[in-house]
Amino acid sequence: MDLPYITDVLDTISDANEKYGDPRTRNWFMLFGTPVPVWILTLSYLIFVTYAGPKFMQNRKPYSLQYFMVIYNIGLVILSVYMFVEILLSTSAAGYDWLCTPYTKDTWKDPKEQRVANVLWYYGISKAIELLDTVCMILRKKGNQVTFLHVFHHATMLNIWWWVPTFIPGGQTWFGSCLNCLVHVVMYSYYGLAVIPSLRDKLWWKRYITSFQLIQFVITFAHSLQTYTSGCDFPLWGQYLLMGYMIIMVCLFGNFYIQSYIKNKNTRITVAKSKKTDSANGMISELHSSNGHSAKNGSITNGHSSQDVKHRPHPTN
Repeated sequence: MDLPYITDVLDTISDANEKYGDPRTRNWFMLFGTPVPVWILTLSYLIFVTYAGPKFMQNRKPYSLQYFMVIYNIGLVILSVYMFVEILLSTSAAGYDWLCTPYTKDTWKDPKEQRVANVLWYYGISKAIELLDTVCMILRKKGNQVTFLHVFHHATMLNIWWWVPTFIPGGQTWFGSCLNCLVHVVMYSYYGLAVIPSLRDKLWWKRYITSFQLIQFVITFAHSLQTYTSGCDFPLWGQYLLMGYMIIMVCLFGNFYIQSYIKNKNTRITVAKSKKTDSANGMISELHSSNGHSAKNGSITNGHSSQDVKHRPHPTN
């Protein structure tokens, strides 16, 4: 089957890889000098999430996966801790500056940079492993958790982290990935504990994970903006990619935070006030009834018929 457009795109990427790609990482696993394997994995993921997975689970009971989920999340916590520490140690050994570390062809020649490239490659592979988050949600029939934000974030991170270790596995790339590993230590610790029923109600810090993520995006954007304004010798396309993606993440995660925690909180307050008012009205009705002012079959109570008071709609309906 001839696909000239895709062939042209792949030829362009291949030429760019030959000219500008890091020769150290070119044939590493998941990179292979071409994005095709990552594209296939992404397409398979999207098909499973949007069609195959829900179809498979349609007439099946949800799988518990409790033991798997605990082991899986603990594994990701350990991996995230390792990558966080290793990024700090390897960049320190390579003499990285926190504000500006250039990435040029000379970077390839520095033996100390090999350690940095290795851990950034591990980080890219972790984005493929994390696709199992969504697979587990679908197998457990937690469809309400499979949001656009969730799927978009996982699919795009997988693809971005083909480009990064292929072309810029070093320099300013270290900062955002290091900070993200720290966030994931907290996040996957929560997920692992939340699977255990006896601990679920004791985990009070769920909302703060989203706050931590938003802070991460803002800090990473500020760091990238500083890279741009200071004229740091780091590929411009990498700076634009990172700043643009951080803006998208702030918008999507910010909207999630507002919908989940601010609007829901206001709704709960409104419901509580409504219940309190209804309760007070009920007490008044009982008082009138005890004084002989209430009658059956549609009598007037506190300005409303007794039928109306009983069937007053919930304010959220």
